[in-house]
Amino acid sequence: MTSLPRKLELFYDVLSPYSWLGFEVLCRYQNIWNINLHLRPSLIAGIMKSSGNKPPALLPQKGKYMFMDLQHLRKFYQVPLQAPKDFRSVILEKGSLTAMRFLTAVNLENPEMLERVSRELWMRVWSRDEDITEPQSILAAAEKAGLSKEQAKSLLEKCSTDKVKNSLKETTEAACNYGAFGLPIIVVHLDNQFHMLFGSDRIELLAHLLGEQWQGPVPSTMKGKL
Repeated sequence: MTSLPRKLELFYDVLSPYSWLGFEVLCRYQNIWNINLHLRPSLIAGIMKSSGNKPPALLPQKGKYMFMDLQHLRKFYQVPLQAPKDFRSVILEKGSLTAMRFLTAVNLENPEMLERVSRELWMRVWSRDEDITEPQSILAAAEKAGLSKEQAKSLLEKCSTDKVKNSLKETTEAACNYGAFGLPIIVVHLDNQFHMLFGSDRIELLAHLLGEQWQGPVPSTMKGKL
């Protein structure tokens, strides 16, 4: 008798490149492992503030390491990571509030499109060095991901509603309550307990907890399709 899929929550922000790595690996495994993956758009700035943490780029040595690390991870995970040229402005000043509110609206109204729209926003900021803060940028990402122009405009208008604002706030608070101090975090629910894993480099440990086979960042069933 096949057991029911285990609930897995991925809390992420498209401002976080490590979130993108974790996102892609879990999306690759969601139909291989016996899991029910829930994508949870969150605001990394709120988590940093709540936990008293700081972005690694604010510490020179950490920042230097991160850029080198991402170049290795780009090849290892087969994700087209490329840091924005004006990193400080894009990541530390402009932020991701509008983008994450938009993804929250997508999750509320068109959840079947959340994976594709999230990926397109990551592609804009972390691969093509394009904006994710202006309305036209959000609309362009949404349409490229497959939403109609009318759907995209309607969702963008809903970003200013209390429903969307409160939903993003609640999801961010949920991540904090699980113990988040940054993103991504993966929360796996097993035997009426939860286990919180931080970062994109804990997927092998996740496989161990689930009793599933880890086939590396690109499972064999995915090779040749990327």
